[in-house]
Amino acid sequence: MTDTVESNLGVENGDQQQSLATAAARNLATTTKSVPQMQSITSRWLLRILPWVQAQGGAYRVNRRLSYTVGDGRIAVTNTGSQTSIVGPDLVELPLLRTFDDEEALHALAGRFQQQEYQPGDVIAEFGHEAEFVYVVAHGKVNKIGTGEYGDLTVLGTLVDGDYFGDQALVQDQSIWEFTAKAVTPTIILALPKRAFQELQDQSDALREHVTAYRESPSKAQNVHGEAEIHLASGHDGEPELPGTFVDYELAPREYELSVAQTVLRVHTRVADLYNKPMNQTEQQLRLTIEALRERQEHELINNGDFGLLANADLKQRIPTRSGPPTPDDFDELLATVWKDPMFILAHPRAIAAFGQECNKRGLYPQSIDLNGNQVPSWRGIPVLPCNKIPISDTRSTQIIAMRVGEQNQGVIGLHQTGLPDEYQPGLSVRFMNINEKAIMSYLVSAYYSAAILVPDALGVLENVELGRVE
Repeated sequence: MTDTVESNLGVENGDQQQSLATAAARNLATTTKSVPQMQSITSRWLLRILPWVQAQGGAYRVNRRLSYTVGDGRIAVTNTGSQTSIVGPDLVELPLLRTFDDEEALHALAGRFQQQEYQPGDVIAEFGHEAEFVYVVAHGKVNKIGTGEYGDLTVLGTLVDGDYFGDQALVQDQSIWEFTAKAVTPTIILALPKRAFQELQDQSDALREHVTAYRESPSKAQNVHGEAEIHLASGHDGEPELPGTFVDYELAPREYELSVAQTVLRVHTRVADLYNKPMNQTEQQLRLTIEALRERQEHELINNGDFGLLANADLKQRIPTRSGPPTPDDFDELLATVWKDPMFILAHPRAIAAFGQECNKRGLYPQSIDLNGNQVPSWRGIPVLPCNKIPISDTRSTQIIAMRVGEQNQGVIGLHQTGLPDEYQPGLSVRFMNINEKAIMSYLVSAYYSAAILVPDALGVLENVELGRVE
């Protein structure tokens, strides 16, 4: 009882309190509050840098010139334990088999591939030797090495999982390797002997007829991008007959339909009525819900299997790192994939940190640049922007994206539709649904979006980027 009285009187260390204590004073003070905070909110740079195009009717069609490019993909490989095998129907990625539809023959051909394993530095195929195999890289990295302009050896290209080489041996009576293929990492190769292909060809009428038709069909004029050639004349003198031409288009252009992210927000009427000062409860609930929807929107734009940037990057626009970690050399190679007008680089924050470490080792200190009032790191004057939606694998590897944007630049664009009923933000609507028997109000919150890559070289991807390698 004595302790209680002394506490109420404010007695401290035996001295009588002479003014009102702060603990009691706080009962009469107005507390200053922050709005509700949310750790998952990020900078969402991708949503900020994409030019957003109106997709009237909920779809956007990308018209392109007719392309004759075939067999430029990768061949799928599966594994059971340590044994790998070709997915038979995917052999149509080979130019020779592009239109071949006999699945039984394709499965039989896939079964004739032989698994071979190589260590770093091992030669898989050697320049000048007879080409008697078709090779598919099941796992690993292989360099194509040849003689450069000045007689020195140079890397002509790099092959990774799913890439193939040597397919010309199937249609030529005799051919030699024009480069040396050497394993860079521990590599698993699936090899098809030329004689095994010929044996199956003798057994399958359908395959034999297909190969004969392929050899006899005339090659179609095309440019370096595989597009149907536009015939022109230049540098001529006098009055020669000029070529006639026209620009052909794809007969089945791709259409991107708007995707949607939705949720139903519920707020009790008692909360909305009685607890609305100093902050509007419904407004704050809606603000955080929209933040979560926008985060999901950026995630889908990166990772969605239908329209996401990583899934839709052209296979020829995907390059591996030279040694694993993201080095300045790798960034230069990445920018070269979108060389016409590179505008932005997107990377996971940890990938940006790994790149900074590689720069530090070389004594390089990239400058920051101003982007819409924000200081961001850059490389060769191109902003390097963080995006935590780019995944990191269990083995601590990730990918880095370089792009140009805009319709005028034939780049990457975002798609949405504005003018929606009950539109709250561009492409996002908040529609009141009802009040149920428990006095709970419901709001339907919807965001509509997609993305389109107008031409393949608008986007480049640096793959197999290692993070945190132990030196």
